[in-house]
Amino acid sequence: MADVKLAAETRTEFGKGAARRIRRENKVPAVVYGHGADPVHITLPGHELQLALRTPNVLLTLDIEGKTELAIPKAVQRDAIKGHLEHVDLLTVKRGEKVTVEVYVHTEGELAPGAYLLEHVLSTLTVEAEATHIPESVTVSIAGLEAGASIAAKDIPLPEGTTLVIDEDAVVLQVLAAQAEEPTEDAAGDEAAEA
Repeated sequence: MADVKLAAETRTEFGKGAARRIRRENKVPAVVYGHGADPVHITLPGHELQLALRTPNVLLTLDIEGKTELAIPKAVQRDAIKGHLEHVDLLTVKRGEKVTVEVYVHTEGELAPGAYLLEHVLSTLTVEAEATHIPESVTVSIAGLEAGASIAAKDIPLPEGTTLVIDEDAVVLQVLAAQAEEPTEDAAGDEAAEA
C-alpha cells in the first residue's frame, strides 16, 4: 500500500470563484472529515495529488500547517471532459483503525481452450482492512475455467487482516459460452439475392 505525504493549506474562501482561483494555481480544493471532528477545508498541490490518486486506496499523510493527519480518499470529483481534479473528500483515519473500502479484482491465467467469455459481475470487492494496510487490489486465478464456472467472493484470496464486507456467496466472475450470431432474415435474403 502506498503512503504519500502532501503539504496542505487551510482555506477560508469558499464557492465557485474561490475554487476556480485555487485550480488556476494548480491546486485542488479538498475537505478532510471524520472521527466526529469539524470538517477542515484545505487546498492540496494538484500534480502531486493527481499522481497519488493513481494508486487505489492510497493512504495520504497530510501536513496541515504543522499538524499531521492520515487520510484516505472518499470521493473524487473530476472535470467530465478534461479529467482534471475538481474536488476531493478525504476521510481521516488512525493507525490500527479498520476502514471499509473497495478493492479492484484482477484476474490471472487463461480460460480453458474454447469460445468462452469472462464476465466481471463485480469489478471491485468491498472489504474491511486496517487503515495502514489497505490492499490496492486482489488477484484470482481463472486458469482452465470453462462455461458455467463462477467465482464467488469467498473464493478470492484476501491479504491477512482483510475481511469481506459483502455477501460471501456473491458471484464476482463467471464464465460464459460465446454465442454465435444467427443470420437475420434480411441478411439471409440478401445473400440469396446475390447468388
